[in-house]
Amino acid sequence: MNTAVVILNWNGRSLLEQFLPSVVRFSSEANVYLADNASTDNSVDYVKQNFPTVRIIQNKVNGGYAKGYNDALSGLTEDIFVLLNNDVEVTENWLTPVVDQFSKDHELVAAQPKILDYKNRDFFEYAGAAGGFIDRLGYPYCRGRIFNTIEQDQGQYDDIVTIFWASGACLFVRKDTFWDAGALDEDFFAHQEEIDLCWRLNSAGGTIKYIGDSTVFHLGGATLNSQDPTKTFYNFRNTLLAILKNVQGASVWWLIVQRLLLDGIVFFLFILKGKWRHSLALLKAHFSFYRLIPGFLEKRKTHATHLNYFRIKSVVWKYFILKKRNFNNL
Repeated sequence: MNTAVVILNWNGRSLLEQFLPSVVRFSSEANVYLADNASTDNSVDYVKQNFPTVRIIQNKVNGGYAKGYNDALSGLTEDIFVLLNNDVEVTENWLTPVVDQFSKDHELVAAQPKILDYKNRDFFEYAGAAGGFIDRLGYPYCRGRIFNTIEQDQGQYDDIVTIFWASGACLFVRKDTFWDAGALDEDFFAHQEEIDLCWRLNSAGGTIKYIGDSTVFHLGGATLNSQDPTKTFYNFRNTLLAILKNVQGASVWWLIVQRLLLDGIVFFLFILKGKWRHSLALLKAHFSFYRLIPGFLEKRKTHATHLNYFRIKSVVWKYFILKKRNFNNL
């Protein structure tokens, strides 16, 4: 199957210097693209001069992750898209096990490899680990990562399993199903948009898998680290948007009320910890969510389904009250 590895970049020359060599070296069976989101550094010139086999796509604006990829992928014809962050180091033979699964399993619409921490290489990485799930209230967690507890890789997830969402740090997706599902929702801009996409792919009857035979190392936080209030804003707002958009029935409003109440607790915890900028970001996230409700009510008409999207009701309860810190103990 023809494969396109597409690296979205915005002012990331230093990251490209560090991570692009492994992608070029170990992706000879694919077409490698740099999709540049209107960078103002010399990222594009650097790639042109040093990696002539990498094809350049120049987006006209910085539309974030969602619009950036939608614009970049619109002109590609390969069967499989690989949406790869510019801070990911790939390993030898990383593509073959995943692409082989797409060839064997025609129901497979999206997938991710094992994602380990670039700096702490024996441990899983926060953004995806060994495959993602969400609970009833939309809180995301992973095999190998629940909230800020990260598991060491001891071979416990060297398998191939069905998951609910695959990480946007290294997301394999079929071209046709990507467009049939409506592509990435550009209202999300960044963060959680892959969960929303995977929700729609699941609702359409597709299968999403984690392929443990493939490994990559993710630096994480290169564009927005966990200390950046902007990340807090997008994570809290976009989870609410995903619930409103995808959960069918009147129960969605009760779910949203519960999330708002829990977010209120987090708001005061931020204040108690002196994280004023994060508390403000959370407040802004809610007001932004309220402004977007009318448009997302329209999206509900197309996308909301009765899909059973969660495997446990509350990862918050399991983690903070019952002290379940390991995925296999949930």
